[in-house]
Amino acid sequence: MELRDVQYLLSATDPARLAPCAAEVTFLGRSNVGKSTLLNAVCGKAVAQVSSTPGRTRALNVFALGTDRRLVDVPGYGFALGARAERALWGPMIEGYLRGRESLRMAFVLIDAQVGPTKLDLQMLEWLKAEGIAWRAVATKADRVGGSRAAARRREAALAAGLAPERLAWVSAKNGRGIAELRAETAALLGL
Repeated sequence: MELRDVQYLLSATDPARLAPCAAEVTFLGRSNVGKSTLLNAVCGKAVAQVSSTPGRTRALNVFALGTDRRLVDVPGYGFALGARAERALWGPMIEGYLRGRESLRMAFVLIDAQVGPTKLDLQMLEWLKAEGIAWRAVATKADRVGGSRAAARRREAALAAGLAPERLAWVSAKNGRGIAELRAETAALLGL
């Protein structure tokens, strides 16, 4: 089995609806950082719906690989369009999901390569550390950072997140930079 075999399984606002599985990986980040786009690039096909409007992911979107492996796209944190009452439920839903999944092998925390880690990104990283949840910072939209500026920007973003530059994955779904490596890492985490 490979990541290309992924299929949409379900969307849930209650983490308790998610059946146990052997292994799963999740994609976290701000509302407009490109979680669904990156998930599609890693899988090598369009499985997650992509929108130009921030905050379109409003539930835990679960994608299955066989009967016991999962990829999970969660709602973004930060700015999002939608009813305030609905948005207020996302934090507890995401926390409940992250805390309650024994099968969670990695939380990929997506950071905009141009912007670097925001206050919300840093809060998420600290929360994951405090909860003992395995995480990996991934800078998306690396194609938007000019070639001569890329190394310096990667170093700045990594240091702001408390990482060595080589520990910050530098990827672009648009031009494919770093996607093969992230795909291989995801497949290994899922035991594929």
